[in-house]
Amino acid sequence: MDTTRPDRLISSYGRRRGRPLRAGRAALLDDVLPRLTISAPPAGTILDPRTLFVSPKVVWLEIGFGAGEHLVAQAEAHPDIGLIGAEPYINGIAGLLARVHEAGLGNIRLWPDDIRLLLPALPAASIARVFILFPDPWPKARHHKRRLIAPPFLDALARIMAPDAELRFATDDPGYLEWSLERLNAHPAFSAFTTRPEDWQIRPADWPATRYEAKGLAGHPPAFLRFRRRGERP
Repeated sequence: MDTTRPDRLISSYGRRRGRPLRAGRAALLDDVLPRLTISAPPAGTILDPRTLFVSPKVVWLEIGFGAGEHLVAQAEAHPDIGLIGAEPYINGIAGLLARVHEAGLGNIRLWPDDIRLLLPALPAASIARVFILFPDPWPKARHHKRRLIAPPFLDALARIMAPDAELRFATDDPGYLEWSLERLNAHPAFSAFTTRPEDWQIRPADWPATRYEAKGLAGHPPAFLRFRRRGERP
């Protein structure tokens, strides 16, 4: 994708490619991905996400969808909602495309790059729900600057989220949980649905599990956080 990257944009994700793809999945990248990919808007222009879909009720955004299990489950459960998935990892994108193709879904669009390159083009208050599930915690102190949950990113997220929109965040890293809670609770645009730690261990019924989550259950239990976009502007 041909996008202009700000010089100071520090990567919040790791590698872009993994093992070589099987022929079938490589073909999906050639045949299906171009039809679902959001074109990079010219600098300074606004992209109304509703125009990417056919009469969507609202538009949701998942940032870092991994192999796409959660994104596909949400699309199947909510055919009247448009879903944008952002993921720079090519192997994950290929996994999602296989699921989309098999299920025949028409309400998913993709941004196969860093979401921070798209956020400035989205209108204010245009997204009704945001999912950030198990992002890379970058556990080493020297890498903390790469963590996605940081004040500048939360500022950009708050701008595009509609009043009362929901932010769903999950992590199985205790250090990143503490880090994220500190920054989310300090941000004037967000308020937590609950502040009781015991509630964070309960995954809501409409929050589909992923294979990554299942693997993590053998270690630290995941935390499922829900924040509301305050109605007033900060």
